[in-house]
Amino acid sequence: MKNQLTNNQIYKILEDEIVSLDIKPNEALGENSLAARFGVSRTPIRSVLQRLQENGFVRIIPGKGTFVEPINIETASELIYLRVAVESSVLKDFINSASQTDIESVRYSLQQLEEAAKGADDLSTFDINKFLQQDLEMHKIWFSATKKMYIWSIITKPHPDYSRFIRLDIVGAKNVPDVIKDHRDIMSIIDSRNTDGIEALMSTHLYGGIRRLGSKLFSDEYKNYFQPAF
Repeated sequence: MKNQLTNNQIYKILEDEIVSLDIKPNEALGENSLAARFGVSRTPIRSVLQRLQENGFVRIIPGKGTFVEPINIETASELIYLRVAVESSVLKDFINSASQTDIESVRYSLQQLEEAAKGADDLSTFDINKFLQQDLEMHKIWFSATKKMYIWSIITKPHPDYSRFIRLDIVGAKNVPDVIKDHRDIMSIIDSRNTDGIEALMSTHLYGGIRRLGSKLFSDEYKNYFQPAF
């Protein structure tokens, strides 16, 4: 008999599925079906759903059930604003202090990102998780080299709005070529050790999803993904 999953393990599975859009915004999560799926009673499932609600991933409506929260585009935009400011500052620090070994580490990570991007023209087989993880690994280098890993842990924590919006950008806007170009431009700035264009480049890079999705944000295809205000 397999060991029963802990509440934390069940939470992580459901959080990952919501963030990855395997469980869609506004989708219902039934206690009975989840209990059967994970082989536990309804009590731990209620605890997990409560925690998901506290972290903004679901909404529990008494008498009706539990539903995945839609994406709040305004909150996602604020977090992009935050990341532009923070990443620009940290990248400047990195450029001003990086050794050649640090720089080559970024270059290697870019090569790995380019490798992970292969096959992006077919999203049915493309490994989105691998691509997103490698994207983060490249950014992580300048946070690690400048000893800003606590900040990194804060801005990369799974978020119900920002994390899903990034995923939707890949699925809906097919943004992989743009992302690769942006990272190559970042590499060029690092090589030149010229910090003048960092804010503009980071803004272009991190706000790219809103630009690429454009009118699709209002389309029938995605209208149920966002809060009614959108």
